[in-house]
Amino acid sequence: MQQLTIARPDDWHLHLRDGALLQTTVPASARVFHRAVVMPNLVPPVTTVEMALAYRERIMAALPAEMTFEPLMALYLTADTSVAEVKKAAADRRIIGFKLYPSGATTNSAAGVKSVEALAPVLEAMQQHGVPLLVHGEVTDKEIDIFDRERVFIERHLIPITQQFPGLKLILEHITTGDAVDFVSEANENVAATMTPQHLLMNRNDLLVGGVRPHNYCLPILKRREHQLRLQQAALSGNPKFFLGTDSAPHVQANKETSCGCAGCYSAPAAIELYAEFFAQHQALDKLENFASVFGAAFYGFEKNQETITLSQSPWQVAATLDTADGPMVPYYAGNTLQWQVSE
Repeated sequence: MQQLTIARPDDWHLHLRDGALLQTTVPASARVFHRAVVMPNLVPPVTTVEMALAYRERIMAALPAEMTFEPLMALYLTADTSVAEVKKAAADRRIIGFKLYPSGATTNSAAGVKSVEALAPVLEAMQQHGVPLLVHGEVTDKEIDIFDRERVFIERHLIPITQQFPGLKLILEHITTGDAVDFVSEANENVAATMTPQHLLMNRNDLLVGGVRPHNYCLPILKRREHQLRLQQAALSGNPKFFLGTDSAPHVQANKETSCGCAGCYSAPAAIELYAEFFAQHQALDKLENFASVFGAAFYGFEKNQETITLSQSPWQVAATLDTADGPMVPYYAGNTLQWQVSE
């Protein structure tokens, strides 16, 4: 049996939701990841330091006693976000940054930003106080094709932001296109990107060929194979600007398998194993540790974790469904076989 030991990884983009569902989602991520950037798109959204710390307490209350886990809380950026709130966030190490959701771009984003340009005073304060900006990079104009939303957002908003605020740490989340790869690669050292397992392992054929597959539906949506190949090349390149962020997003089965199914892939139950699958497919398992455990921590200013995990080459099947307090849930890659698993 082949084995691979790496520094314990971190998840730099994670949805845990709230309430009783935390009893499922928190242990699923904490079994592997030490740190995780927790997304703030609850209802109502997490817009203040006080709200984020209260949410963090609920997360920690759901953590099994035998596990260690450090949630790093993102605040929801809105038109009402103040410079004072930026300063307060900068002073608390439990707060990682602010998340920019364009209004209507994804799950629970109705309170998101309608005018990126109007954020200039807040972005200036974030640059001054070293507070990162985490970006869901899509425009939401109805006339823009859904497969072009990321490219247009980069051209319309991100390039001007990086030119106006070159000292601002900016993370383009869950990138999906070659356009995003080019933007991040060519931008200054303060710009980086997270990559999900679904965008590395799949393209839009996996969503649409043979019928619509709702559990592969996420936003930003899966793109053409040519874009998937560009993402794969970036992940395999060893460029430290590209690192792990699952965007694991739990939704119960009833909300995915419906006439208007919601977006999100719940990958947490097999997250590191999915990334190992990708790197193994490309004979590049030696690159997994940097991608999962080193690059993201370094970009955010953390030390590499001293703990380790061991992956063993031992085929196993991802569960078809999971029981949760909110109802049955179908995890990403359900029913499929993965070749690597974490050794207990």
